[in-house]
Amino acid sequence: MTAESDDLVELDRALEAMLMVADEPVSLAAFATAVSRPVGDVRAAVRRLVDDYDGLGGGPRRGFELREVAGGWRIYVRSEFDEVVSDFVLTRQPSKLSQAALETLAVIAYRQPVTRSQVAQIRAVNVDSVVRTLVARGLVTEDGHDPITGATRYVTTEHLLGHLGIASLDELPKISPLLDDGQDGFHE
Repeated sequence: MTAESDDLVELDRALEAMLMVADEPVSLAAFATAVSRPVGDVRAAVRRLVDDYDGLGGGPRRGFELREVAGGWRIYVRSEFDEVVSDFVLTRQPSKLSQAALETLAVIAYRQPVTRSQVAQIRAVNVDSVVRTLVARGLVTEDGHDPITGATRYVTTEHLLGHLGIASLDELPKISPLLDDGQDGFHE
């Protein structure tokens, strides 16, 4: 290999490494800035990665692909593997909830039906992405709209009850012993 081809391989692998940790599409300009290279070099490297993942360079076609979406590039599972990956993610490898998600879930469980802004007031942080995660995991669901503000209300699901091993929310432990003021929950 020549020094130039070594340099191209290093650039390709650097972009590939960034793609593995990116949680949203990465623009060519962002890549170029990160690797201190011209956008044209980055564009060519992305094209090489697309071809490599598609098996066009003589290698195998991968189970993932590199797609241009929303003004950037991101790795996605190939559509023919959607079902098996979905099954793996949702049933075989359930990921743990973050502390923020657990706190948000507790507020929803004890105060339901509740809006995102009501949860945010209790937690004193923005909960939009956490609520989206809980909805995506099937632990909470939309339950109409607040009659005054029109905001979407959220409630817990039967799926959550199954995970908790309880038949109804009445079986949730009382939180009053855990509160300094002795209140029987988050009630106003």
